[in-house]
Amino acid sequence: MDFLPIFIDIRHKPVLVAGGGKVAARKVRLLRKAGGEVTVVAPELCEELAEQRAAGHIRHVARKFEAADLDTPVLIIAATDDREVNRAISEGARAARVPVNVVDDPELCGFIMPSIIDRSPVQIAISTGGSSPVLARLLRSKLESCTPATYGKLATLVNDYRDRVKERFADESQRKQFWEQILEGEVAELVFAGKEKAAREALSAAIASADPSGMPKGEVYLVGSGPGDPDLLTFRALRLMQQADVVIYDRLVSKQILELVRRDAELVYAGKERDNHTLPQEHINQLLVKYARKGYRVLRLKGGDPFIFGRGGEEIATLMEEGIGFQVVPGITAAAGCASYAGIPLTHRDHAQSCVFVTGNLKDGSLDLNWQALAHPNQTIVFYMGLHGVQTICTKLVEHGLAADTPAALVQQGTTPNQRVFTGTLASLPELVESNDVRPPTLIIVGSVVSLQDKLAWFEPVTTETEQKDIFSSNPGRDGKSEKR
Repeated sequence: MDFLPIFIDIRHKPVLVAGGGKVAARKVRLLRKAGGEVTVVAPELCEELAEQRAAGHIRHVARKFEAADLDTPVLIIAATDDREVNRAISEGARAARVPVNVVDDPELCGFIMPSIIDRSPVQIAISTGGSSPVLARLLRSKLESCTPATYGKLATLVNDYRDRVKERFADESQRKQFWEQILEGEVAELVFAGKEKAAREALSAAIASADPSGMPKGEVYLVGSGPGDPDLLTFRALRLMQQADVVIYDRLVSKQILELVRRDAELVYAGKERDNHTLPQEHINQLLVKYARKGYRVLRLKGGDPFIFGRGGEEIATLMEEGIGFQVVPGITAAAGCASYAGIPLTHRDHAQSCVFVTGNLKDGSLDLNWQALAHPNQTIVFYMGLHGVQTICTKLVEHGLAADTPAALVQQGTTPNQRVFTGTLASLPELVESNDVRPPTLIIVGSVVSLQDKLAWFEPVTTETEQKDIFSSNPGRDGKSEKR
């Protein structure tokens, strides 16, 4: 995040615009709309600003900018056509600790003017950090089309009844659920239809008839977050992520996906690594029960799919025994996602007529697999959590009939900007791991289909300096305990 999105109250406060042209006029319009007392410093004014001066809407200082102009404003916009003057304004404002925006020059900006959707008191601000104002405007136009103009009236209505709802529901979680029902139900539709009086009557009735003891009980959402790319989330997963009061998440949930859960949710890290379980599985099962019984909506967020090596079956078994309601939302499993992004089709008419998913880490820590069933030609084998035992995997497959030159691949952090793909054979795979410092999360894919990777590879990871760090949530929170954000 290059800039912190904030909204500043400038009502009845002095603000300064340096420059008198059309660009300055656009900024003055926004500042006046937000209630600022605008002073324009410029030798001359364009027609629009001259009209505003004549009407008494702005104060005009008819000269070039001077350092003394920095003394009183709470916010400054530099919109002159001289970059050196703009630079001087920027440096002076920063020294005086006054927020400054230099039009079309992000390098000199202390803050960015976003593209705005105004549904006061609801406002949506869109920014590209100054890199592409045109893109920001395009995004605004898309959001404008799906943001009813009456959202402002809906927000005002909610604000008028907040105290009454607080009196009715002492529990914060119940208040959230009540408002979600209101904002997605009849009251909101009445506001959108222009029937504000009926909406107020319906909201008053809903508050009066609401029974806190009858509010929906706690529930668990067992959600697969996919292999890492946030774009691979399902619509249903995203909706439940925005509803949850508590989020219990695994190590393989990427940070970008975790950013999509509601901001006020309590986060509980339950990540597991080989021989290092932050929370034992039995503890996690009981944690789901505990939070749900408190009335919370609990999001159990797992990498990949919860029912494919995700222990989802163990968790819902406990929920069923305890009488806790739950939903299960499948996710794209790592094998499908990572293989696709690596350019390796798991099945192919000329190479593989079956595909097997295998865990390389059994409950007892062994690798005692049915090697005879795995070592078949024309079959693709995908090993989850197999990196630690890669030498054993390759040796056993060769011992049971696969050729040592059978193609094999490693896909590290698949579908993410940090994706790395290494191809070789069963004979060379252990050395590839060692020489390339391959680390979890990494899938091992074995079979003839791997030979197609060179031709079919399509995904080109683009990594920024920030993204070069592990994008998975391997060290979140404090000591694996819950945190709020």
